[in-house]
Amino acid sequence: MPDEEGNKSVKLLLVEDHLPDIVLTKKAFCKGEFEYDIQIVRDGEQALKYLFHLHPFENTASPNLILLDINLPKKSGHEVLKEIKNSAYSGIPVIILSSSESEQDKLKSYKLYADSYFVKPSGLSGFVEIVKYIEDHWIQVGKLNK
Repeated sequence: MPDEEGNKSVKLLLVEDHLPDIVLTKKAFCKGEFEYDIQIVRDGEQALKYLFHLHPFENTASPNLILLDINLPKKSGHEVLKEIKNSAYSGIPVIILSSSESEQDKLKSYKLYADSYFVKPSGLSGFVEIVKYIEDHWIQVGKLNK
């Protein structure tokens, strides 16, 4: 759906199992400069089904951007990232948003071609800063296919 300037909304896939982080992430994107169509899946298997249009997600639109937690049920975020980056969807930016501050998790994410890695902040203002980074570095510079 185009906004006032004729731009389409950014289709965002949020892969997150922790409800408070889902709420904070959605609130932060509501404060952003762009319109977002946020779809949420709660585990790694659902993320891949969504992305590859498998049941029950056959009629979903492909996202322009993926926010991915590492610690997920069923399939880890690293497993999901590896499958995404080894598929026809490898061009979709994947931003890791994890509670893990481990250098090993960060290095593994970048080795699997994550586009950015953020440690989840504790409050809304930190999530808003991440949204600003995403808008400045991915949306405004035209790196997303909207």
